[in-house]
Amino acid sequence: MPWSAARLRTLLALVVADLLLLAAVSATCAEATVSAPHGARIIAEEKAGERLVDLTVDSPALGRTAKVRLLTPDGWDRRRPGETWPTLYLLVGGDGNYKAWTEDYDARLQELPALRDILVVMPLFGFYTDWFNGGEGGPPAVETFHLREVRPLLERRHGAGVRRVAAGESQGGFGAVSYAARHPGLFRAVASYSGFVHPLRHPHAVRAAMTYLGLDWTALWGDPVAQRANWQAHDPYYRADRLRTTPVHLSGGDGTAGVLDPPGTPPDVEIPGLEDPADPFPEDAISPTETLMQRQSRTLATRLASVGAPVTTHFYAGTHSPAYWKRELYRSLPMLLRGLGIRDR
Repeated sequence: MPWSAARLRTLLALVVADLLLLAAVSATCAEATVSAPHGARIIAEEKAGERLVDLTVDSPALGRTAKVRLLTPDGWDRRRPGETWPTLYLLVGGDGNYKAWTEDYDARLQELPALRDILVVMPLFGFYTDWFNGGEGGPPAVETFHLREVRPLLERRHGAGVRRVAAGESQGGFGAVSYAARHPGLFRAVASYSGFVHPLRHPHAVRAAMTYLGLDWTALWGDPVAQRANWQAHDPYYRADRLRTTPVHLSGGDGTAGVLDPPGTPPDVEIPGLEDPADPFPEDAISPTETLMQRQSRTLATRLASVGAPVTTHFYAGTHSPAYWKRELYRSLPMLLRGLGIRDR
Protein backbone atom coordinates (compact mmCIF):
# COMPACT_ATOMS: atom_id res chain seq x y z
CA MET A 1 0.00 0.00 0.00
CA PRO A 2 1.52 3.37 -1.00
CA TRP A 3 1.62 6.19 1.53
CA SER A 4 -0.94 8.97 1.17
CA ALA A 5 0.33 12.54 1.46
CA ALA A 6 -1.45 12.99 4.79
CA ARG A 7 -0.06 9.77 6.23
CA LEU A 8 3.44 10.58 5.06
CA ARG A 9 3.27 14.00 6.71
CA THR A 10 2.20 12.32 9.95
CA LEU A 11 5.04 9.82 9.73
CA LEU A 12 7.56 12.55 8.94
CA ALA A 13 6.41 14.43 12.02
CA LEU A 14 7.02 11.31 14.09
CA VAL A 15 10.48 10.94 12.59
CA VAL A 16 11.33 14.53 13.45
CA ALA A 17 10.21 13.97 17.01
CA ASP A 18 12.27 10.82 17.26
CA LEU A 19 15.38 12.39 15.77
CA LEU A 20 15.05 15.36 18.09
CA LEU A 21 15.18 12.89 20.96
CA LEU A 22 11.74 13.66 22.34
CA ALA A 23 10.28 10.15 22.28
CA ALA A 24 8.91 8.92 25.60
CA VAL A 25 9.38 5.49 27.15
CA SER A 26 6.40 3.14 27.54
CA ALA A 27 7.16 -0.39 28.67
CA THR A 28 6.93 -2.65 31.65
CA CYS A 29 9.96 -3.35 33.83
CA ALA A 30 12.25 -6.11 32.70
CA GLU A 31 13.06 -8.98 34.97
CA ALA A 32 16.65 -7.75 35.12
CA THR A 33 18.69 -5.03 33.50
CA VAL A 34 21.58 -5.95 31.21
CA SER A 35 24.46 -3.60 30.45
CA ALA A 36 26.71 -3.22 27.44
CA PRO A 37 30.43 -2.72 28.14
CA HIS A 38 30.21 1.07 27.95
CA GLY A 39 26.98 1.63 29.84
CA ALA A 40 23.95 0.91 27.64
CA ARG A 41 21.29 -1.07 29.49
CA ILE A 42 18.11 -2.90 28.66
CA ILE A 43 15.74 -1.44 31.22
CA ALA A 44 12.41 -2.88 30.07
CA GLU A 45 11.07 -5.87 28.18
CA GLU A 46 7.48 -6.18 26.99
CA LYS A 47 5.63 -8.85 25.01
CA ALA A 48 4.11 -7.13 21.96
CA GLY A 49 2.40 -10.00 20.16
CA GLU A 50 2.96 -13.51 18.84
CA ARG A 51 6.75 -14.06 19.14
CA LEU A 52 7.22 -10.26 19.38
CA VAL A 53 9.17 -8.64 22.21
CA ASP A 54 9.88 -4.93 22.62
CA LEU A 55 13.01 -3.88 24.50
CA THR A 56 13.71 -0.44 25.93
CA VAL A 57 17.40 0.45 25.87
CA ASP A 58 18.91 3.21 27.97
CA SER A 59 21.48 4.46 25.47
CA PRO A 60 24.44 6.76 26.19
CA ALA A 61 25.05 6.90 22.42
CA LEU A 62 21.61 8.41 21.80
CA GLY A 63 21.45 10.34 25.04
CA ARG A 64 18.04 8.84 25.79
CA THR A 65 16.06 5.62 25.76
CA ALA A 66 15.02 3.87 22.55
CA LYS A 67 12.98 0.83 21.51
CA VAL A 68 14.06 -2.32 19.68
CA ARG A 69 11.56 -4.94 18.51
CA LEU A 70 12.47 -8.62 18.30
CA LEU A 71 10.75 -11.33 16.30
CA THR A 72 11.85 -14.33 18.30
CA PRO A 73 12.50 -17.88 17.05
CA ASP A 74 10.78 -20.99 18.30
CA GLY A 75 12.03 -21.87 21.78
CA TRP A 76 13.48 -18.40 22.46
CA ASP A 77 11.42 -17.88 25.62
CA ARG A 78 12.83 -21.17 26.98
CA ARG A 79 16.44 -20.47 25.97
CA ARG A 80 19.29 -21.69 28.11
CA PRO A 81 22.24 -19.47 29.11
CA GLY A 82 24.51 -19.09 26.10
CA GLU A 83 21.98 -20.44 23.59
CA THR A 84 21.94 -18.34 20.40
CA TRP A 85 20.27 -18.16 17.00
CA PRO A 86 21.37 -16.79 13.62
CA THR A 87 20.29 -13.15 13.48
CA LEU A 88 18.72 -10.90 10.85
CA TYR A 89 18.94 -7.16 11.48
CA LEU A 90 15.91 -5.78 9.63
CA LEU A 91 16.18 -2.02 9.29
CA VAL A 92 13.55 0.60 8.57
CA GLY A 93 13.62 3.82 6.59
CA GLY A 94 12.63 7.35 7.44
CA ASP A 95 8.91 6.63 7.03
CA GLY A 96 8.77 4.04 9.78
CA ASN A 97 9.94 3.02 13.24
CA TYR A 98 10.86 -0.14 15.11
CA LYS A 99 7.31 -1.48 14.65
CA ALA A 100 7.00 -0.79 10.92
CA TRP A 101 8.00 -4.20 9.54
CA THR A 102 5.47 -5.99 11.76
CA GLU A 103 2.62 -3.45 11.84
CA ASP A 104 2.74 -1.11 8.84
CA TYR A 105 4.18 -2.98 5.86
CA ASP A 106 1.93 -6.07 5.77
CA ALA A 107 5.11 -8.13 5.68
CA ARG A 108 3.57 -10.96 7.74
CA LEU A 109 6.92 -11.90 9.19
CA GLN A 110 5.41 -14.26 11.73
CA GLU A 111 3.98 -16.36 8.88
CA LEU A 112 7.33 -17.01 7.20
CA PRO A 113 8.51 -20.52 8.14
CA ALA A 114 12.19 -19.63 7.69
CA LEU A 115 11.95 -16.90 10.31
CA ARG A 116 10.96 -19.40 12.99
CA ASP A 117 14.61 -20.46 13.12
CA ILE A 118 16.27 -17.06 13.44
CA LEU A 119 16.12 -13.97 15.61
CA VAL A 120 14.97 -10.82 13.78
CA VAL A 121 16.11 -7.52 15.29
CA MET A 122 14.26 -4.33 14.32
CA PRO A 123 15.73 -1.15 15.85
CA LEU A 124 14.77 2.48 15.40
CA PHE A 125 15.63 4.66 12.40
CA GLY A 126 18.17 7.49 12.65
CA PHE A 127 20.12 7.88 9.37
CA TYR A 128 22.38 4.96 10.39
CA THR A 129 25.37 7.07 11.33
CA ASP A 130 27.06 8.74 14.26
CA TRP A 131 26.12 12.34 13.52
CA PHE A 132 28.90 14.81 12.73
CA ASN A 133 27.31 17.68 14.67
CA GLY A 134 29.77 20.30 13.50
CA GLY A 135 32.72 18.07 14.32
CA GLU A 136 31.67 17.65 17.95
CA GLY A 137 30.06 14.23 17.54
CA GLY A 138 27.88 13.12 20.43
CA PRO A 139 24.19 12.18 20.34
CA PRO A 140 22.60 10.90 18.26
CA ALA A 141 25.33 8.33 17.61
CA VAL A 142 23.02 5.90 15.85
CA GLU A 143 25.67 3.57 14.40
CA THR A 144 27.18 3.19 17.87
CA PHE A 145 23.72 2.50 19.29
CA HIS A 146 23.01 -0.23 16.76
CA LEU A 147 26.41 -1.94 16.60
CA ARG A 148 28.11 -1.26 19.94
CA GLU A 149 25.15 -1.11 22.26
CA VAL A 150 22.22 -3.14 20.91
CA ARG A 151 24.30 -5.88 19.27
CA PRO A 152 26.41 -6.84 22.32
CA LEU A 153 23.40 -6.54 24.62
CA LEU A 154 21.43 -8.99 22.49
CA GLU A 155 24.37 -11.32 22.05
CA ARG A 156 24.96 -11.42 25.78
CA ARG A 157 21.50 -12.26 27.08
CA HIS A 158 18.87 -12.31 24.35
CA GLY A 159 19.99 -15.11 22.04
CA ALA A 160 21.54 -13.14 19.16
CA GLY A 161 24.28 -15.13 17.47
CA VAL A 162 27.45 -14.16 15.65
CA ARG A 163 26.07 -15.39 12.32
CA ARG A 164 24.48 -12.12 11.19
CA VAL A 165 22.88 -10.67 8.06
CA ALA A 166 21.21 -7.30 7.52
CA ALA A 167 18.51 -5.92 5.25
CA GLY A 168 16.49 -2.75 5.08
CA GLU A 169 14.30 -0.39 3.07
CA SER A 170 15.11 3.16 2.01
CA GLN A 171 17.53 4.60 4.59
CA GLY A 172 17.51 1.14 6.20
CA GLY A 173 18.92 -0.22 2.94
CA PHE A 174 21.68 2.34 3.20
CA GLY A 175 22.26 1.28 6.81
CA ALA A 176 22.59 -2.40 5.95
CA VAL A 177 25.10 -1.85 3.14
CA SER A 178 27.00 0.99 4.81
CA TYR A 179 27.40 -0.94 8.07
CA ALA A 180 28.68 -3.98 6.17
CA ALA A 181 31.18 -1.89 4.22
CA ARG A 182 32.38 0.00 7.28
CA HIS A 183 32.74 -3.18 9.37
CA PRO A 184 33.90 -5.99 7.06
CA GLY A 185 32.93 -9.42 8.36
CA LEU A 186 30.21 -8.16 10.68
CA PHE A 187 27.43 -9.31 8.33
CA ARG A 188 27.55 -12.38 6.12
CA ALA A 189 25.11 -10.95 3.55
CA VAL A 190 23.14 -7.73 3.13
CA ALA A 191 20.15 -6.55 1.10
CA SER A 192 18.88 -3.08 0.24
CA TYR A 193 15.34 -2.34 -0.92
CA SER A 194 15.00 1.13 -2.45
CA GLY A 195 18.13 2.15 -0.56
CA PHE A 196 19.87 5.53 -0.61
CA VAL A 197 23.15 3.70 -1.09
CA HIS A 198 25.36 6.33 -2.77
CA PRO A 199 24.80 9.62 -0.89
CA LEU A 200 27.63 11.54 -2.55
CA ARG A 201 25.98 11.09 -5.94
CA HIS A 202 23.04 13.19 -4.71
CA PRO A 203 24.13 15.39 -1.77
CA HIS A 204 21.45 17.87 -2.79
CA ALA A 205 18.85 15.20 -1.95
CA VAL A 206 20.24 14.86 1.58
CA ARG A 207 20.00 18.63 1.94
CA ALA A 208 16.45 18.73 0.56
CA ALA A 209 15.12 15.82 2.63
CA MET A 210 16.63 16.87 5.94
CA THR A 211 15.64 20.50 5.44
CA TYR A 212 12.10 19.30 4.73
CA LEU A 213 12.22 17.47 8.07
CA GLY A 214 13.33 20.64 9.82
CA LEU A 215 16.85 19.38 10.50
CA ASP A 216 20.32 20.82 9.91
CA TRP A 217 21.49 18.71 6.99
CA THR A 218 25.19 19.37 7.66
CA ALA A 219 24.81 17.86 11.13
CA LEU A 220 24.76 14.39 9.56
CA TRP A 221 28.18 14.18 7.85
CA GLY A 222 29.18 17.83 7.55
CA ASP A 223 29.51 19.75 4.30
CA PRO A 224 29.97 17.42 1.28
CA VAL A 225 32.91 19.51 0.07
CA ALA A 226 34.67 20.51 3.29
CA GLN A 227 34.00 17.13 4.95
CA ARG A 228 34.11 15.01 1.79
CA ALA A 229 36.27 12.36 3.48
CA ASN A 230 33.59 11.83 6.10
CA TRP A 231 30.90 11.48 3.42
CA GLN A 232 33.05 8.96 1.57
CA ALA A 233 33.69 7.02 4.78
CA HIS A 234 29.94 6.37 5.04
CA ASP A 235 29.18 5.94 1.33
CA PRO A 236 29.19 2.27 0.21
CA TYR A 237 30.30 3.28 -3.29
CA TYR A 238 33.67 4.40 -1.93
CA ARG A 239 34.03 1.30 0.26
CA ALA A 240 32.98 -1.25 -2.32
CA ASP A 241 36.30 -3.10 -2.05
CA ARG A 242 35.40 -3.98 1.54
CA LEU A 243 32.38 -5.93 0.27
CA ARG A 244 34.33 -8.27 -2.01
CA THR A 245 33.38 -11.34 0.04
CA THR A 246 29.92 -10.20 1.19
CA PRO A 247 26.88 -11.11 -0.93
CA VAL A 248 24.91 -7.93 -1.62
CA HIS A 249 21.42 -7.65 -3.09
CA LEU A 250 20.24 -4.28 -4.43
CA SER A 251 16.72 -3.53 -5.66
CA GLY A 252 14.60 -0.52 -6.46
CA GLY A 253 11.94 0.96 -8.70
CA ASP A 254 12.25 3.61 -11.39
CA GLY A 255 9.61 5.89 -9.85
CA THR A 256 6.88 5.15 -12.38
CA ALA A 257 3.67 3.31 -11.48
CA GLY A 258 4.30 -0.43 -11.34
CA VAL A 259 2.35 -3.63 -10.89
CA LEU A 260 1.95 -3.15 -7.12
CA ASP A 261 0.70 0.43 -7.42
CA PRO A 262 -3.10 0.58 -7.51
CA PRO A 263 -4.81 2.74 -10.13
CA GLY A 264 -4.80 6.38 -9.15
CA THR A 265 -1.71 6.12 -6.93
CA PRO A 266 -0.93 9.73 -5.98
CA PRO A 267 2.53 11.21 -6.53
CA ASP A 268 5.03 11.55 -3.71
CA VAL A 269 4.79 14.53 -1.43
CA GLU A 270 6.80 17.27 -3.12
CA ILE A 271 10.15 17.96 -1.44
CA PRO A 272 11.65 21.25 -2.65
CA GLY A 273 15.17 20.86 -4.01
CA LEU A 274 15.00 17.09 -4.49
CA GLU A 275 15.40 17.27 -8.25
CA ASP A 276 18.73 18.06 -9.87
CA PRO A 277 18.02 20.36 -12.86
CA ALA A 278 21.00 18.81 -14.65
CA ASP A 279 19.53 15.31 -14.24
CA PRO A 280 15.74 15.70 -14.21
CA PHE A 281 13.26 13.02 -13.27
CA PRO A 282 11.32 11.23 -16.03
CA GLU A 283 8.06 12.97 -16.90
CA ASP A 284 6.03 9.88 -15.97
CA ALA A 285 7.72 9.41 -12.57
CA ILE A 286 5.23 9.76 -9.72
CA SER A 287 7.80 8.77 -7.08
CA PRO A 288 10.93 10.88 -7.61
CA THR A 289 12.35 9.53 -4.35
CA GLU A 290 12.33 6.04 -5.82
CA THR A 291 13.87 7.28 -9.05
CA LEU A 292 16.85 8.50 -7.01
CA MET A 293 17.07 5.23 -5.12
CA GLN A 294 17.24 3.14 -8.28
CA ARG A 295 19.83 5.41 -9.87
CA GLN A 296 22.04 5.06 -6.80
CA SER A 297 21.52 1.31 -6.56
CA ARG A 298 22.43 0.82 -10.22
CA THR A 299 25.59 2.87 -9.79
CA LEU A 300 26.62 0.94 -6.69
CA ALA A 301 25.86 -2.39 -8.39
CA THR A 302 28.21 -1.49 -11.24
CA ARG A 303 30.90 -0.47 -8.78
CA LEU A 304 30.55 -3.68 -6.76
CA ALA A 305 30.75 -5.80 -9.89
CA SER A 306 33.92 -3.97 -10.94
CA VAL A 307 35.71 -5.05 -7.73
CA GLY A 308 34.44 -8.63 -7.95
CA ALA A 309 31.88 -8.41 -5.15
CA PRO A 310 29.02 -10.96 -5.28
CA VAL A 311 26.16 -8.59 -6.14
CA THR A 312 22.66 -9.41 -7.39
CA THR A 313 20.03 -6.90 -8.45
CA HIS A 314 16.35 -6.52 -9.19
CA PHE A 315 15.25 -3.27 -10.83
CA TYR A 316 11.67 -2.67 -11.92
CA ALA A 317 8.91 -0.15 -12.56
CA GLY A 318 7.52 0.91 -9.19
CA THR A 319 7.32 3.51 -6.44
CA HIS A 320 8.71 4.08 -2.96
CA SER A 321 6.13 1.87 -1.31
CA PRO A 322 5.93 -0.88 1.35
CA ALA A 323 4.35 -3.29 -1.11
CA TYR A 324 7.62 -3.45 -3.02
CA TRP A 325 9.74 -3.68 0.13
CA LYS A 326 7.76 -6.68 1.29
CA ARG A 327 8.15 -8.33 -2.11
CA GLU A 328 11.88 -7.64 -2.20
CA LEU A 329 12.39 -8.99 1.32
CA TYR A 330 10.74 -12.23 0.26
CA ARG A 331 12.80 -12.27 -2.95
CA SER A 332 16.13 -11.79 -1.16
CA LEU A 333 15.37 -13.97 1.85
CA PRO A 334 16.93 -17.15 0.38
CA MET A 335 20.20 -15.27 -0.17
CA LEU A 336 20.13 -13.92 3.38
CA LEU A 337 19.38 -17.37 4.79
CA ARG A 338 22.29 -18.85 2.85
CA GLY A 339 24.46 -16.22 4.48
CA LEU A 340 23.26 -17.53 7.83
CA GLY A 341 23.90 -21.12 6.81
CA ILE A 342 20.16 -21.93 6.68
CA ARG A 343 18.25 -23.49 3.80
CA ASP A 344 14.93 -21.79 3.05
CA ARG A 345 11.89 -23.92 3.79
